[in-house]
Amino acid sequence: MKIRAEDLPPSHIRIDKEGGWHYKGSEMFRKDIVKLFYENLKRDDEGRYYIELENDIASLEVEDTAYVVKAVYRLGKPEEGNERIVVLLSDETLEEIDCSTLSISRDNVLYCSVKPEGHPARFLRSSYYQIADAFEYDESRDAYYLPLNGKRYYIQQRDGA
Repeated sequence: MKIRAEDLPPSHIRIDKEGGWHYKGSEMFRKDIVKLFYENLKRDDEGRYYIELENDIASLEVEDTAYVVKAVYRLGKPEEGNERIVVLLSDETLEEIDCSTLSISRDNVLYCSVKPEGHPARFLRSSYYQIADAFEYDESRDAYYLPLNGKRYYIQQRDGA
């Protein structure tokens, strides 16, 4: 059976664009509860989010993305060709990103895909500056890219941007 988040009862939980979780307008401080919700966070076919626990399922409101990038680490050595970009996500996990998924919105907000399900993740301002420091400009294409292991990962325009 296909689940449509819009048909589910509301959880009254909202994730703001900075990655903060709120219940009925109050910020959720208990990291263990937020972690449990992240572990059970799912998306329907239209990209809307819901939480499915053992005997409960409810939709939640997501202002932009459910995951945000809090920090960026460039690991490896260029001379050995093993550089990679690892990000710290709002669920406190570290993940190597696929740099071909980097995209930017009209408002200069940077995104990438994370998790095996390809969830979009928004870079917070501080993490944006961390990775943008490595971007270079290709005058012939009038585009920015991230050089990594001798390859250029061009920053795509985000859909609707």
